[in-house]
Amino acid sequence: MSSSTKTGVVETLRWRNGRLEMIDQRILPMRFEYLSYANADEVAQGIRSMVVRGAPAIGCAAAYGVALQALAHQHTEAKAFTQAMAHGFEVLAASRPTAVNLFWALQRMRQHQTAHAHLPQPELANGLLTLAHEIADEDVRINQAMGAHGANLLADGARVLTHCNAGALATAGHGTALGVFRSAVAAGKRISVYADETRPFLQGARLTAWEMVQEHIPVTLITDNMAGHLMKHGEIDAVVVGTDRVAANGDVANKIGTYMVAVLAHRHQIPFYVACPLSTIDMSLPHGDAIPIEERNPDEVTGFGGQRWAPEGVKVRNPAFDVTPAELVTALITEKGVVRQPNEAALKKLFEA
Repeated sequence: MSSSTKTGVVETLRWRNGRLEMIDQRILPMRFEYLSYANADEVAQGIRSMVVRGAPAIGCAAAYGVALQALAHQHTEAKAFTQAMAHGFEVLAASRPTAVNLFWALQRMRQHQTAHAHLPQPELANGLLTLAHEIADEDVRINQAMGAHGANLLADGARVLTHCNAGALATAGHGTALGVFRSAVAAGKRISVYADETRPFLQGARLTAWEMVQEHIPVTLITDNMAGHLMKHGEIDAVVVGTDRVAANGDVANKIGTYMVAVLAHRHQIPFYVACPLSTIDMSLPHGDAIPIEERNPDEVTGFGGQRWAPEGVKVRNPAFDVTPAELVTALITEKGVVRQPNEAALKKLFEA
């Protein structure tokens, strides 16, 4: 990864000595460690197990997974190389179903492989690595552009609620929702953040709070069921969240609990903004009901970190995402600008410019 991606204090993914290294987000904030990956199977496992999470970061990781697969098999005979690459694409595509950036990145890598299939395999592998670097660098530039647009929506002194982690840890750098906060602070605005803890995986408590503390942006941690109380008492001025997939009509899939926050914001007439790179908009899906919702391991709900608090034998549901209807979204913040009251016509225009 080139130096242009090294913004802020968090380098979520990095290329070192021919391998992909990713921060192990499962153990933050107690420990800060990088894990190393050498092929597509290892990267797919890292995505599945939540070493890396957040739609843009998953997309970047998948791109590097393809490049690693090509590099690992570049000196095999042609048939074996083709089979290894097909397996790499397959295992990475199956790693997590909701984040559309995963499939967007894989498609870009597949198109490059197809277009350059005539090249010697080592040359093709290096070309795929170059493209993975470009995807990561591009993600940071997009996040910085979104941050600038979003910062204009926040007043000086704004108290902003966010849900889950849409920060540098969820991207190649800067962040989407947290990128808006970073950009607002850089513009001289005094922003304070309320971070929902985000049950059951605690991304808000462990990751968003950690990022804000690292950068000395005032942050207050609350449990997920406190947001309505604070809104009712006038303590929240805006909500900014990220997203894993946006349907053609503007419906937004994000971490479970986002829908409840959006309903509460609507009830209290608080603007609800979604930081959304164009790569997260899926125009092939007409509405949010068509977005696949991942169901994760029940163990995430019955306990955490080796501590169990639910009784044995209890039934568990663990959907990882929910869908917020477009009518509850005040605006999408994209790298091309702010889209108020998003709908299919408005989203189509983003891709025409």
